[in-house]
Amino acid sequence: MRKKIALIGSGNVGQIVALRLAEMDLADIVLIGGIHMGRTAGRALDLAEAAPLEGYHKRIVGYTGEFAAIRDSDIVVISAGIPRRPGMSRDDLLGMNTSIVRMVSEKVAELAPNAIVIVVTNPLDAMCHVAYEATGFPRHRIIGMAGVLDSARFATFIGMELNVSVENVSACVLGGHGDSMVPLPRYTSVAGIPLTHLLHEEQIEALVRRTRTGGAEIVNLLKTGSAYFAPACAVKEMVEAIIKDKKKILPCSAYLEGEYGIHGVFVGVPVKLGEEGIEEILEIELSADEQGALLDSANSVKTLVDKIRKMAQGKETIVALGRKSKARQVHS
Repeated sequence: MRKKIALIGSGNVGQIVALRLAEMDLADIVLIGGIHMGRTAGRALDLAEAAPLEGYHKRIVGYTGEFAAIRDSDIVVISAGIPRRPGMSRDDLLGMNTSIVRMVSEKVAELAPNAIVIVVTNPLDAMCHVAYEATGFPRHRIIGMAGVLDSARFATFIGMELNVSVENVSACVLGGHGDSMVPLPRYTSVAGIPLTHLLHEEQIEALVRRTRTGGAEIVNLLKTGSAYFAPACAVKEMVEAIIKDKKKILPCSAYLEGEYGIHGVFVGVPVKLGEEGIEEILEIELSADEQGALLDSANSVKTLVDKIRKMAQGKETIVALGRKSKARQVHS
């Protein structure tokens, strides 16, 4: 049976993911946009017309707001939301993107109840939690694209610093997808040589800092948006691992239930990705400092999740007060 991948969000990330997946000929692709009637369909048609040139054969279609098209998708990628602007943190997007991801996730639960969901929208780990609660899916089918991208950035900066091929660099970054992320130099190597044997502590710390602010660096350069090429390639890596059942070990945002001493929070950790989604969460040995940094990162995510819950409670209170006011008017 043909596989089907739905990409909800047809902005820069969504359309580049569509291109990369089409080039791999992995599955039929449905691209869903929320605004600009015709633009999403136009992008999908443009991709379809490239098929004779690139040699892919899967169907590519695009719609604006027609969620029925995602029915029975095997994988759903959620990148819909408001991107960062200069001066904004990922956390500044919390209020704006929570309602978008919740609405989209409810549609996924209704129309693609067996799908594996990959969340890209920022603030990523908190949005994973929104999707997790809104869909009611088991935790192995809600996955955040975080560590794959953060590790790629760490590897890029290491390659630049050492003037070596990035193919030689194996980088490891855990924690939330934000300023509290936890790059792990001890688990990072260059052609099998530990990074700590190649660079001084001060050099490594500078690379760690740049990795933590890597997204903001791009936002400040672009001025009008956030990164999309590398995030799209990170999604492609995850989708390929799932569709091909590769059992590939990648750092992803996963819901922890006691792993690493963390409970009830999405945070980036090494996982095994296969056709069932997250098939295993790997617990690596951490030093006291590394464990403390990971717990701090998880607490930062928890703070955002608590804010989301407070916002939801506030809305419920306003609705309840409105109902009481109408009732008084009826009886007055």
